[in-house]
Amino acid sequence: MAESTFMGVPRSKIPWAPSIDYEKCDFCMECDEFCPHRVFERRDGDVKLVVANPENCVVFCRACAKTCGPDALSFPDKPATVALIKRLRAAETALQAGPDTVDKKEGEE
Repeated sequence: MAESTFMGVPRSKIPWAPSIDYEKCDFCMECDEFCPHRVFERRDGDVKLVVANPENCVVFCRACAKTCGPDALSFPDKPATVALIKRLRAAETALQAGPDTVDKKEGEE
């Protein structure tokens, strides 16, 4: 199976997933019931919900957090994530272009 990408960047390289503040979480499970991407998981014998599949989270989606009454879910900084994606895309583009496309110094042929 091919690796999923977001804006041309492998999803595995983009750290976008919710974090759960267990001090605030009341274990209502609204976020888990809401999210269709199976990001969360309920572990047998444990009342806590965990982020079991972070790469299933849709980059820049924060919808589950809006269902959270106690505001126990947080996400990475969006501008920092955008900047990271741009850097990763630029690096990938440079790799794909290869060494022949690097600007030659003036006077070189």
